[in-house]
Amino acid sequence: MDPHPPHSELGVRRRRLRLFRRRQIPMRMLVPNFFTLLSLCAGLTAIRMAIEGRFELALAFVVAAGLLDAVDGRAARWLKAQSRFGAELDSLADFVNFGVAPALIVYSWCFKDLASLKSLGWITVMVFAAAMSLRLARFNSMLDEDKPKWKNSYFTGMPAPAGAITVLLPLYVEGAGLFGVRGMPVVVAAYTLAMAFLLVSTIPTFSGKNLGGPVRWDVALPMLVGLALVIALLATYSYETMMVITLAYLGLIPWSYRRYQKQMQTMEAESSRAAAASDPRVVDIRSADPAKR
Repeated sequence: MDPHPPHSELGVRRRRLRLFRRRQIPMRMLVPNFFTLLSLCAGLTAIRMAIEGRFELALAFVVAAGLLDAVDGRAARWLKAQSRFGAELDSLADFVNFGVAPALIVYSWCFKDLASLKSLGWITVMVFAAAMSLRLARFNSMLDEDKPKWKNSYFTGMPAPAGAITVLLPLYVEGAGLFGVRGMPVVVAAYTLAMAFLLVSTIPTFSGKNLGGPVRWDVALPMLVGLALVIALLATYSYETMMVITLAYLGLIPWSYRRYQKQMQTMEAESSRAAAASDPRVVDIRSADPAKR
């Protein structure tokens, strides 16, 4: 007698077909991943441009990767298309775009042709890339933490796109014709290590996540004019504009730190007052007997 009747064999086949049946995914879930892949392509092209010595194009592709990274995050929030797959893909793309690509650009630009300091330059850019990977891992591990709403306006340490833009400041200065930074490799190495420290530090820096909210009508037109001006300056005076933007961002870090500390002190004071008000052992001196004061 056959221990496996035909109807059970048919059921097994049907279950196997269900395992391989494709799930239908809404198209809106794919839009953020499309921008993430575009940013990854921009970062990889920046690496190619650096290898070929076309550093101006390499910088342009790194900036394009940063803009696309900002677009994919906002698109995911607007379309309510956040997913674990998208978060993992975004982290991998960020490491290539903002860790590997800037490191290879700095190395190819300043250290590649140096016989004596080539190893120093390679160690420096490796430290920067490693710091970027640690920064991204810490960011992913903190996504599920409960924190006050006002803390969403701050990053812990320098964010990945800002780190990629700021570490290229020596190239902006050299391209603008202000100083011959390329001839000072020790200075470039020290600056690169300083940016690596900012990536893994706990210094609070301003976040741009809340900039996508509603805008007053009387501010909309000036914002559009300002955006057009920035684009025109980037197209005409690329190095000078990027240098000013980078220096302005670095100048905001001490301000963001002081503002964060003030908000922390305010929150702690409010928590202390709330705890004192809820403690039954605390007596209001205004309602106490005057003879016992």
